[in-house]
Amino acid sequence: MSNRVPARSTRDSGTGILLDPCQYFLYLKKSSVSYHAGWYTTRLPAAKNPSGDRKSLKALILSAGQGKRLLPLTADRPKCAITLYGQSMIEWQIDELLGCGVEDICVVLGYGADKAEKLLELRYGQGRIRTLFNPFSSVSDNLASCWIAREEMREDFILLNGDTLFEFPVLEKLLDSPPYPITVTIDRKNRYDADDMKVILDGERLVRIGKNLPSDRVQAESIGMLLFRGEGPGLFRRSVEEALREPTALKRWYLSVIDELAQLKPVWTCCIQGLAWGEVDCPADLEHAEDVVRGIAGRQKSSRCGALA
Repeated sequence: MSNRVPARSTRDSGTGILLDPCQYFLYLKKSSVSYHAGWYTTRLPAAKNPSGDRKSLKALILSAGQGKRLLPLTADRPKCAITLYGQSMIEWQIDELLGCGVEDICVVLGYGADKAEKLLELRYGQGRIRTLFNPFSSVSDNLASCWIAREEMREDFILLNGDTLFEFPVLEKLLDSPPYPITVTIDRKNRYDADDMKVILDGERLVRIGKNLPSDRVQAESIGMLLFRGEGPGLFRRSVEEALREPTALKRWYLSVIDELAQLKPVWTCCIQGLAWGEVDCPADLEHAEDVVRGIAGRQKSSRCGALA
């Protein structure tokens, strides 16, 4: 797509994406602003990363599901394409990853893959965001998506659920955590419900993770964001390959593999209590998710307007 100045209506004539006045005038003032395929943002420098260059860090997003509990919203689109405060969930995720300096992004798609791929190409440009296709998405859970993406797991990577929304300080805290092979991002609250992926801890070490843990021992929940470093990618990849040798594994969550690994080797946690995040499993989750992305949008707008001064 050729570079073009947004129309004075503050709507990009190439993508139809609405641009707020700060975005529009910043573009006019600074012709060197980084953008492509309708993505108009100020690219803030990534924070220092003691473990290496974040541009070489990979992110895998598991977005193969339809999200049947969100029907009729997902009748004609995948769950990751649901719109929240002006853009899709997958766009909110990718924008925060890019803002943290993570540029190698691969999304595992399934239901409605064609629509998701068109959305990603329109927003970020052809080939900018890589995709993989999970043909078993209608009969499997997310462990199968990890198996589809197993060849991507040969270097340090972030694993992110396709329905986890987060502000970039969440990811910053995870990336700045001690360089353990496997780190699970967790949060704490007063009560946990049946849908929560609950966690039992020994200090910062994960002892068990699952939905059906004894309530009197639960101390936290997984937010659906993990970081694999050093030997971690190989440990997880081999465990996924071994698990999928069993036919019943198609119905397993990938965190069940993490639970098994935690019985053999140390798995660590990073607590992000107090930072904004949310997951979207059912209609009741949408209001909180909207609040999370509204906060992200407000921060982005303040950053862009501040650059005008």
